[in-house]
Amino acid sequence: MSYLVLARKWRPQTFADVVGQEPIVRTLRNGLRLNRVAHAMIFSGVRGVGKTTLARIMAKAINCQGEGEGEDKPCNLCESCREITAGSAVDLHEIDGASNRGIQEIRELKENIRFFPTKSRFKVIIIDEVHMLTTEAFNALLKTLEEPPEHVYFMFATTELHKVPITILSRCQRYELKRVAAADLVSFFAKIAAREEVAIPHKAIEMIAREADGSIRDGLSLLDQVFSFGGNQVSEEDVVQVLGLVDQRIFATLAQALLAGDLARCFELLEKIYGAGIDLKRFASDLLAYFRALLVCRTSPQPETLLDVSDQELAEMRELGTGQSRETLALLFQLLFKGISEMQYSAHPRLVLEMVFVRAVQVGQVTPAAALLARLDDMLKSGGVNPAQTSGGLVLREKKANQQEEVAKAPAAPPPESFPAVPGDSEPELDSKVKKLEELVGKIAETTALEKKNDPVALHAHTKDVRKNWEGFVGYVKERKPWMAQVLRICENPREEGMDLLLRFDNPSDCTLLQKSENVKDLTEYALDYFQKELRVKISSRGGKGDGGKEGEAVHDGPKEERRALANDPLVQMTMDIFGGQVGAIRTGPRFR
Repeated sequence: MSYLVLARKWRPQTFADVVGQEPIVRTLRNGLRLNRVAHAMIFSGVRGVGKTTLARIMAKAINCQGEGEGEDKPCNLCESCREITAGSAVDLHEIDGASNRGIQEIRELKENIRFFPTKSRFKVIIIDEVHMLTTEAFNALLKTLEEPPEHVYFMFATTELHKVPITILSRCQRYELKRVAAADLVSFFAKIAAREEVAIPHKAIEMIAREADGSIRDGLSLLDQVFSFGGNQVSEEDVVQVLGLVDQRIFATLAQALLAGDLARCFELLEKIYGAGIDLKRFASDLLAYFRALLVCRTSPQPETLLDVSDQELAEMRELGTGQSRETLALLFQLLFKGISEMQYSAHPRLVLEMVFVRAVQVGQVTPAAALLARLDDMLKSGGVNPAQTSGGLVLREKKANQQEEVAKAPAAPPPESFPAVPGDSEPELDSKVKKLEELVGKIAETTALEKKNDPVALHAHTKDVRKNWEGFVGYVKERKPWMAQVLRICENPREEGMDLLLRFDNPSDCTLLQKSENVKDLTEYALDYFQKELRVKISSRGGKGDGGKEGEAVHDGPKEERRALANDPLVQMTMDIFGGQVGAIRTGPRFR
């Protein structure tokens, strides 16, 4: 007989053999014991977790001729159980939904189930990958599925439950299989290795279980491949070499280099990975998963419930993450995530990954903004700074000098601090941050001086041309005042002359309402907000007379004055000075108030 792969050789034949699906197994066993077996069941879940296997075990249990109770079935000893195990049962119809997906196949199935079973007590119909059936096939199955003959049971399996019509799901009892936990996979694979008389380290089995990603069949296929390579003695290096994996120690070393800002070490490790022929995209994804594990260890009180890693690896991650702030780990994770997303579409993934490392090592320790603000508040209180009377942080410097003199006089006393220290800050870093905060206090103290400035603030906005963007402006006005937009549409040749927006109408009656003072003010606001220019709206007509300004014109400078006041607001100028920013746009319209 030809070789039987592990995935088939170790396929569960009873409920006791099923791995990692205890709630579903218990429900099915109790249903058999209490004679509450549904006539239609659908098993869903990812690949290789036991959907079709459970359907076959259930088919054997329904037709089992043994003398045991419901929980003891199937017995695997009676004729019916042996035939189903061997795949020769005439009353078990297992259909591939991918290749028998049309309405004609369903019609033939419906015709077949009208007849009583040949040898067994029940006919069992198993449709694998049922989501592949056509809409017409599903519709043809509806009535039969809702009221099947008493001698027929339907069992479906699918990896994509969302593709099955709700009308089918409502007629079935659903069982959603979960991914098998890594601990269960490790235990199961270790048992198989012992039965196959293969010596393999526990660490190597953990690597295979991690690569299986919750799928028993995938893990058994990998285990089979490793056994073929290593024979009766398999080492960790064999697993790494056969499966093309990266030793977890590489990720720990690389993470330490990134957190320490050692760019040369990062490039050295990357060259080692690249020379070994490892797929860089896969490597980057695993590195991202490692930093995710670090962040979980740093934030969660019980990370072992969220991570499928060994106790030794968990202890190493905890030790590495303890010295880092959550903000630092989160920012590194974000940088890696962005870089990996770029790698998926790049023809040069190594260059992208190197640039990610360059950005990552520049992060350093990230101090939360809340901590900085708390320290600033404490410094203002302890330093006695009055922004209305001081400038340049002079009082704070005098306070610090006085504190240093007190320390010199009383060396046994603990040194006073102008603000609480943050864990992870060294003395040079602390002094540097003190200087920066002193400068910040000095800038805040200059608020009163800024209030006296009346110089206009230079705008660096994205201005728009009046002629090219007139239709857009009309649409902008329409969202706020539809009637005003209709009036603007009949304006002839709107143009910009210097700082004036000239609107001229052929008929004076067309702009009578628009020339009212309150409407001119609103229109001016809209123009300033949309074009981002210091424009003054002038409305005129032939032979008409406006409400303000010269004959035939209506103007309103109120919005311009309001914009200037906002731009020259002391808080705005202080913010620009502190952050080195620019005023990009000023909007005063009703939607922005």
